[in-house]
Amino acid sequence: MKQLIQSYKTGELGLFDVPAPVCDENGVLVKTTASLVSAGTEKMIVDIAKKSLLGKAKARPDLVKQVIDKMKKEGIQNTLEKVFNKLDTPIPLGYSCAGRVLEVGRKVEGVSVGDRVACGGAGYANHSEVNYVPKNLFIKIPDGVDDVDASFVTVGAIALQGVRQTAPTLGESIAVMGLGLLGQLTVQLLKANGCRVIGSDIDPDKIELAKKLGADEACHAGDLVKRAMEFSNGQGVDAVIITASTSSNQPIVDAGDISRMRGRVVIVGMVGMDIPRNEYYKKELTLKLSMAYGPGRYDPEYEEKGIDYPFDLVRWTEQRNFEAFLDLIAQGRVTPKELITHTFDFDEAMKAYDLLEGKTDEKYLGIVLEYPGEIDLEKNKTVQINQKAIKSDQVNVGLIGAGNFTKSVILPNLKKVDGYNLVGLCTATGVSAHGTGEKHGFKYITTDTDEIFENSEINTVFITTRHDKHAQNVLKSIESGKHCFVEKPLCIKEEELEEIKSAYDGSTIVQVGFNRRFSPLIQKMKSVAGDGPVSITYRINAGIIPKNVWIQDPEIGGGRIVGEVCHFIDTCSYLTGSEVASVYASSVHKSDKSIPDEDNVNIVLTYKNGSTAAINYFAYGDGSMPKEYVELFANGTAMQMNDFRELTIYNNGKREKIKSSNQDKGFVNEFKAFKDSIQNGKAAISFGSIYNTTKTTFKILESLKSSKAIDITQ
Repeated sequence: MKQLIQSYKTGELGLFDVPAPVCDENGVLVKTTASLVSAGTEKMIVDIAKKSLLGKAKARPDLVKQVIDKMKKEGIQNTLEKVFNKLDTPIPLGYSCAGRVLEVGRKVEGVSVGDRVACGGAGYANHSEVNYVPKNLFIKIPDGVDDVDASFVTVGAIALQGVRQTAPTLGESIAVMGLGLLGQLTVQLLKANGCRVIGSDIDPDKIELAKKLGADEACHAGDLVKRAMEFSNGQGVDAVIITASTSSNQPIVDAGDISRMRGRVVIVGMVGMDIPRNEYYKKELTLKLSMAYGPGRYDPEYEEKGIDYPFDLVRWTEQRNFEAFLDLIAQGRVTPKELITHTFDFDEAMKAYDLLEGKTDEKYLGIVLEYPGEIDLEKNKTVQINQKAIKSDQVNVGLIGAGNFTKSVILPNLKKVDGYNLVGLCTATGVSAHGTGEKHGFKYITTDTDEIFENSEINTVFITTRHDKHAQNVLKSIESGKHCFVEKPLCIKEEELEEIKSAYDGSTIVQVGFNRRFSPLIQKMKSVAGDGPVSITYRINAGIIPKNVWIQDPEIGGGRIVGEVCHFIDTCSYLTGSEVASVYASSVHKSDKSIPDEDNVNIVLTYKNGSTAAINYFAYGDGSMPKEYVELFANGTAMQMNDFRELTIYNNGKREKIKSSNQDKGFVNEFKAFKDSIQNGKAAISFGSIYNTTKTTFKILESLKSSKAIDITQ
C-alpha cells in the first residue's frame, strides 16, 4: 500500500510502498477515503525537516542541550551515532481522515466492517491507504455527513477545544486572531454558540471568507486594536482566541490591548509567548493554552489502550469533541467544504505539498486528498525491497521490532559484526519498516510476524519489541527451530518464564540482551577477580521514567525491576561465576508517588558459591551523576568501574587505571558472542543463567511485598 512519508534527516518527501498495518485488539483498520492536509501543522513539520542540521539545531535548542549532556556521559562518538540514527527516523504525515472499517479488534464494540468512520491523531490518522486507529480516536460518521467533511474532524476538534477553553456565553464579543483553517472553524463554532465575532488576519481573502462564513466583523491584523474597541463599544472584547501561527509576540500583545477587564485569552496556535505583564496584570486577564483535541491527548491509557474517562467527570474528551464537531456539520452549523481550495487524488499528493512549500504559486487553505479504489490487505502485508541472494551458511536474521533503541543501538552495532545477513524486518507500522528496511538493506519488510517465523531463509530471529511481546515471540522462535536473540527482559511474567523453560530443548541458541557482561571493562574485572567468591556493590543512578511511560505498565513493560534490573543481576552473576541462591529487597517509601516505590530499591543477592552482591538502583537522583558504578572485592584485589569509561584496579599495593574516551557497554562483543554461539553450538550465556536471572527479578518483587528474603532455588 502507499503512504506519505518524509525523512526528518534529508527532508525528502514522497509516496512509498509500505506493508499494511496489523489490527490490534484495541482498534480498527480503516481504508482511507479522504484525508485533510493541515496547512499549519504539516507545513511546520515539512519546513523543519527541510532545514540543514544547523537549522534543525536552532529550531530545537532544547534537544541540543540533551545531546551535549549525553556527550559528556557517553562520549562524542556514541552520542553522534545515536543522534544521526534518530535523525534518520521517517515521519508519517497527516492526522485527520475518514474512511471505511476493514477489520475490528476484539476489544472494540459498536462498529462493524464497512462502517464509515472519522479518525484523528498524529501517527494514526495518516495520509495512508490503510490506517490502524485505536478505539478512542475514531467515531462513526453521521448519515448526513460525507467523508470529505468528516476528514476535517481533528482540526475541528482542535478548534472546538479552544472554544471550550474560552467558555463563551451567549451574546459575548470574541476576537479570533488568525483566519486559517483553525480560525475559520473557530469563527463558525463561536457563531453556533451565539457569540458576536470579530476576526483578523493579514490575508484579504481570508478576511472576506470569514465574513462570508458568519463573522460579524473581520479586518487586517494591523487594524485589530482599533476595530476591536469599536466592535466592543470601547469596553474591550470578552475573550480572545489566538489561532495564528507566527514566532512574533504581537498577537499576545494585541490580545491584552483589546481585552476587557478580567477578560480571557486562549492560545490555540503557535505564537511567541513573551507576555506583557503590566497589561495582563492591570486587567487581571486569564491566559489559557488549549491542548490539541481535548482531554485524553498524550495519555497512552486513553489513546493506546482505549480506556475512556468517565462521562460525568470529563464531559468533553477528544473523542467526544470529534463527535460534537461532526454533529454540528450534520446540522449545517459548520461547513468545512467551504474552506477547501484544492482537492487531489492520493497518487498526486505531492502536488499538495508543492503548495505548502511554495513551489506552486497559488493561495491555499483547505487541501483534501481523496483515495479511490479498494485494497487487498493480505497482498499488502509484505513489501520486497531488494533481490539479494541468501546464503544458508550465514546468520540470516529476521528482526521483529524497530523502536528507537533498535535503530540507535541494536542495528548499528549488529552491522559492525561480520556474518550477519539482514533478511526480514517486521514492525507494527509500515513507516518504521520502510525507513529501517531501506537504510539497513533488509530483503523485505512486513507487519506480520508469521512472515518471519515461516520464512525458510531465516534461521535466526531478533526480538526487540515492547516487553509484553517477548515471551510469545521467543516461544514461536523455539517452535520454528530458529535461534533467538531477545532484548532484555526474556519475559515479564513468571508463568511465561516457566512456559519458555518447558519449551526450550537446547537444540537452538536463546540469548537475552545482557550486554554488560560483554563490556571490555567488565570482562577485565572478571579476568582479574578469577573464579573465587567475590563481593560486589553495583550502584545505578537510573533516572526517572514517569508512570505513564509504557515500561512502567506491568502488563506491557513489566516495570523497571523486571525490565532493567535484570541487566545488573546478570552482570553480577557473570562476575561471581555463579547463580543467585536468595534475594532480599527493600524500597524507599516516598510520599511523592509520581514514580513507583520499586524504582528506588536496595537489593541483596547471595550466590551459590558464597559470593554476595548489593544492587542499589535509584531513580530519584540527579542526572548529572554518572549512571553506573561497580565496586568488586576479591581475595587481595579491589576494583572500581565508573560508567564503562574508567576502571581502577588495586592489587598488591599498586593501582592500575584504564580509561576509554567512549562508553563500551558490550554491544558489539555481545553480537559477536551470539554469532559464535550459533556457529559452534555453545551458548555464550547458558539458559540456566538466563532463567536464574529472570526468576530473580520476579522474586525481588515478591521480597518487596513480603519484606522477607526469598529462596531462588525453590
